Amino acid sequence: MLKQPDLADLKKGDTVDHYLMIRKIEERSTKAGKAFLSLELGDKSAVINANVWNDTSGFEQLTGKAKTGDIVKVSGTIDEFQGSPQIKLNFAELTDDSAGVTARDFLSKSSHDPDEMENEFLTRIEQISNSNLRTLLKNIFSGERLEKFKVAPAGKSWHHAYLNGLIEHTLELIKICDLICEFHKELNRDLLIAGAMLHDLGKTIELKYDSAFEYSDKGKLIGHIVICALMIEEETKKIPDFPNELKNLIIHIVLSHQGKLEYASPVVPKIPEAIALYQADELSAKVNAYLNTLKSEVSGDGNWTKFIHLAQTDLYRQQNSSTNNESVNKSLFD
Repeated sequence: MLKQPDLADLKKGDTVDHYLMIRKIEERSTKAGKAFLSLELGDKSAVINANVWNDTSGFEQLTGKAKTGDIVKVSGTIDEFQGSPQIKLNFAELTDDSAGVTARDFLSKSSHDPDEMENEFLTRIEQISNSNLRTLLKNIFSGERLEKFKVAPAGKSWHHAYLNGLIEHTLELIKICDLICEFHKELNRDLLIAGAMLHDLGKTIELKYDSAFEYSDKGKLIGHIVICALMIEEETKKIPDFPNELKNLIIHIVLSHQGKLEYASPVVPKIPEAIALYQADELSAKVNAYLNTLKSEVSGDGNWTKFIHLAQTDLYRQQNSSTNNESVNKSLFD
């Protein structure tokens, strides 16, 4: 097992002598024409920027050879550039199998037990009273598809972007949607919960997560929303007399779950259950994203993070906020 200080715990001036995974790499040049490599390097706890200049030891080895997902051994110090932490590198080189580290050493995972989450999820399927929806869900969430759903992250870098993140995010949605149904009894609970279960299933195909999280070719070409809609269309054909209206409604909920056309939803929500799922999804995703950004970004000198493009703001670190995981429930339904 890899033993080294977490990046998230390092401060300006601290020494870096680490194995790290390349999360992003670009060949660039300065205005004066000086070549360098712009990197994003990460461990389980954080991702931080670093530059490999053409006079840095290791530049020639990395140029043209290093790629996203590769593991590098680096040395240097934590510094800052324009208010954001970065590693000032003295040395960087690609590793091989003899280093004794693997991709899993650098991938964060859910703080919840994956087997417990799987049991909770399957129990909720059994609680669906509509027999057609229950059959559809049991058929879809089985075998290899269920195993991928259990392991996959819910995103590449924004929300629940860690192993087992997809099932964790889905269980959060189920709980939020249950609460919404307590306030609004008119909602079709089975339809809403089924939509919550299915909404991001396409991410098991859209994302690659055996090393650094990346999009698959199919994910880039089609996207997780349409992938899931096609999956539902195919699976409903295998269920005798599956109601056509019900099929259209559950596909609509999946297609509209990102709420707006400009957010990549093919359609906007047109039924109450669809708007409920969109808002529940936003709540789960964004709270998780903000919390994990605050935990995973290497701290600078101030109370503010760097500007977070996906949030379109910088975030404030509260001095008295709870940052430990000691109170994390084993079950999301405790």
